[in-house]
Amino acid sequence: MNLGMPRIGPGRELKHSVEGYWEGRVTRAHLAETARQHRAEGWQAQTAAGIESIPSNDFSLYDHVLDTCCTVGAVPDRFGSDEPADQLGTYFALTRGAEMPTGTVRPLEMTKWFDTNYHYLVPELGPDTQFHLDSTKPIDEHAEARRLGVETRPVLVGPVSFLLLAKPTATAFSLLDLLPRLLPVYQQILAALSQSGCEWVQLDEPFLVTDLSATERTAFVNAYSTLASILRPRCLLATYFGQLGDNLELATSLPVEGLHVDLVRGPDQLSPLLDCLPDDAVLSAGVVDGRNVWRNDLRRSLALLGPAQQRLGNRLWVGPSCSLQHVPHDVDLETELDPRLRSRLAFARQKLGEIVAIGRGLSLGNDAISEALATSDVVTADRSSGPATAGAVSAPSASRRTSSPDRRRHAQRRTTPMPSLPTTTIGSFPQTTEIRRARQQHASSLMSDEDYGRFCEAEIERVIRAQESIGLDVLVHGEPERNDMVQYFAERLDGFAATRHGWVQSYGTRYVRPPILYGDVTRPGPMTIRWLVYAQSLTTSPVKGMLTGPVTILEWSFIRDDQPRADTCRQIAWAIRAEVADLESAGIRIIQVDEPALREGMPLRRQDRDDYLDWATECFRLATAGVSDGTQIHTHMCYAEFGDIIDAIIALDADVISIEAARSDMGVLTQLSNSHHLAGVGPGVWDIHSPTVPSADEMATLIEQALDALPVDRVWVNPDCGLKTRRWEEVLPALTNMVAAARSVRERFVADVSPETTGRPAR
Repeated sequence: MNLGMPRIGPGRELKHSVEGYWEGRVTRAHLAETARQHRAEGWQAQTAAGIESIPSNDFSLYDHVLDTCCTVGAVPDRFGSDEPADQLGTYFALTRGAEMPTGTVRPLEMTKWFDTNYHYLVPELGPDTQFHLDSTKPIDEHAEARRLGVETRPVLVGPVSFLLLAKPTATAFSLLDLLPRLLPVYQQILAALSQSGCEWVQLDEPFLVTDLSATERTAFVNAYSTLASILRPRCLLATYFGQLGDNLELATSLPVEGLHVDLVRGPDQLSPLLDCLPDDAVLSAGVVDGRNVWRNDLRRSLALLGPAQQRLGNRLWVGPSCSLQHVPHDVDLETELDPRLRSRLAFARQKLGEIVAIGRGLSLGNDAISEALATSDVVTADRSSGPATAGAVSAPSASRRTSSPDRRRHAQRRTTPMPSLPTTTIGSFPQTTEIRRARQQHASSLMSDEDYGRFCEAEIERVIRAQESIGLDVLVHGEPERNDMVQYFAERLDGFAATRHGWVQSYGTRYVRPPILYGDVTRPGPMTIRWLVYAQSLTTSPVKGMLTGPVTILEWSFIRDDQPRADTCRQIAWAIRAEVADLESAGIRIIQVDEPALREGMPLRRQDRDDYLDWATECFRLATAGVSDGTQIHTHMCYAEFGDIIDAIIALDADVISIEAARSDMGVLTQLSNSHHLAGVGPGVWDIHSPTVPSADEMATLIEQALDALPVDRVWVNPDCGLKTRRWEEVLPALTNMVAAARSVRERFVADVSPETTGRPAR
């Protein structure tokens, strides 16, 4: 069985169609046909591989949680429209915002899907929320597959997890109070599927691998008792991203016909699970890793599942640990990878074969899969015989800055004076068609190193001049030479391999190619110095050095699984530390080391979090603590729930943190306001994931909200995130408005902006 396929197409066909639709180059009919073809190809690929239980409704034009919102009619009133929520006007307004007669409508917030780099759109639910069946997508796609001769298992986000994923729009309100209103819609969907002859439906409840309160446990009992009271298809309750732990008894007691568990992250749960599983229930065993790209050790999987096969027989299903949307399509496309490394890898297509091989081996014996076993044995032996890790040692003194934040603050005011409410950006500027074309030509040896260098220098000068014209206080070089904030560094560090076609979805039409971290990490030489030194030579304004932090490089890569994550992260941290030192020596006095994945990497269980946060924050400090007091260390985070890692953010010991805040109405600032360890906080005042250009007044309002939580001498003004996905036609007016907003608030809130108090001329 399978839980889900990559949605994006092996050649990123979905991205091109959706973005073409936004830009008016692609018709609605063409977009619908692209989506239909992609769904059909996925079903046919699984059928050809021998998968017996195939999912449907795992496809999405943008996000599966958004699809659930549209299915159950959970669309906020500000998107007021008479059309059904699954119509594209409303659907994409929820993702990107919209201009309406009443003004600019902000999109839904976006945050990380549990501990992955996938971002989902956050439902907004309040006491007045009413649910109704507003989209028949799950029913329609089941019928669509059946017309192709494929019987599928529709996948739905489970009702309890859907509510727990949401954001309450009112205080003193429990999201689970909405469960009695939501369940009739689920009953309606299940009844319709039953009437159509659907045999199985999958309800995803990943919250069952997290810490649950008594109220949440009761909600699961009530929800599934209610759903069991109607005539419906058999239900597979799917959990993933961890083990059930203390929720095992709860999960096995719910009135469902099957249970899926993640045996990659929780192999130890299998034995107690077999003792608790109802006598007639199916167990779906997730033994093929849906989140990493290494080939499965087939003998190990067969040994793990052997006792389960003896006890359950045909009630044992074999599958991936989670949906395969988190891995690329097909490793056979990676013809430029080293053959030895490629032989160790399995992407989605290859993982389908592994699932089938394990199932055949369990039911028919090892002789039935002798060829697959022989290949697996060779790969396993090859990986085991690789070079031993060099390790990574972190002396306590290496991960501590020698001076207090106050002392550093005074030193930085002397070396790099700033006005109140200084303005800057997060790093990247638009990655235009010309930049992408030049990068492709250089990669294909159609453009020489010298010509490519001159091209990048011209783009850097363009960005510097634009920022000077706008009036930004701290400039960036725009990153025209970078393909991705992790891949760029991975391509310049030993121990990593980059793919050409290994795309996975981060959010919507934003796809990334996670590098493959297969060995010890070292830095052969400087990675960014040339471009930053050139940028600084063009201007008297300070230019920030831009680096990606060790935790984010770790989390956004497919990492080796033969040593602890902490050891691998320390290796990366030492490499970044060397780059930081070279930047400082080159005269760069503001260095930003981004860690947007800090929250994402945190374990789902509270008992495991302190250890992770200890080594994660240590690695950031290890990368940054070698600088002098006068060098200002910035970091950036975005699109995650930060409330439960505020102490860890402070423990990073950065001088300035810029953080996503525009979509969340500055909500995170009250949590940061009590810390006196940060010299500055830059709450985003422009949501760059929306194509709308906010006015100066709108951004001034957000700045003033920030000043309600923080003193004026600690507030920076910046966008939510980098600008690589935006167009210059949006960036120039938006940044102009941002600078105007900062100046207007500065004039009203700062009593004295004279050169004597700021060290720079008043603006």
